[in-house]
Amino acid sequence: MTITFEQKIWTDEEFMALPEDGHYELVNGELVNMGNSGMEHGYIASNLIVFLGGLVRSQKLGVICDSSTAFTMKTGNKRSPDVSFIAKERLQGIKRLPKGYFQGSPDLAVEILSPSNTVEEIHDKIVEYFDNGTRLLWVIHPDEQYVLVYHSPSPDRLLRLEDSLDGEEVIPGFSLALAELFEELDF
Repeated sequence: MTITFEQKIWTDEEFMALPEDGHYELVNGELVNMGNSGMEHGYIASNLIVFLGGLVRSQKLGVICDSSTAFTMKTGNKRSPDVSFIAKERLQGIKRLPKGYFQGSPDLAVEILSPSNTVEEIHDKIVEYFDNGTRLLWVIHPDEQYVLVYHSPSPDRLLRLEDSLDGEEVIPGFSLALAELFEELDF
């Protein structure tokens, strides 16, 4: 006997009205509370936003968003990378960003691994990002201090502390030494 469940179709308004005690994604009609990621995770994301944001804003390349921004996938899923970039070409004719969610995935998606992430969960996100228009993706591993670089659902490169992140053609002119991203506090 097969039991089927009717999956809820969430409007942007309903999704945005969810309680603020969680960080949610919508996956296959189910609400997934992504939980809190911890201070180190937030610090890395914030630093990356600062490093990327300076160049993106000064060169008028597009917009940078944080993890509270959801992107609506072709499947109806709403995904929220830890850091994202949308190129200006995809924003032509828009004077103000939507209050709801962006249709499609960002040009650059960044996922910072948390202890609660599973390999399957991250892989599913990566596949969906590329199915929806992502051109470059970085998976950052804070504990091991490396970054996996993707141009498709399979990783292309492993970057270590002596290497640099490169915005390539997605964010031309962006380069950041991983040693700077992972540097220890020195007050």
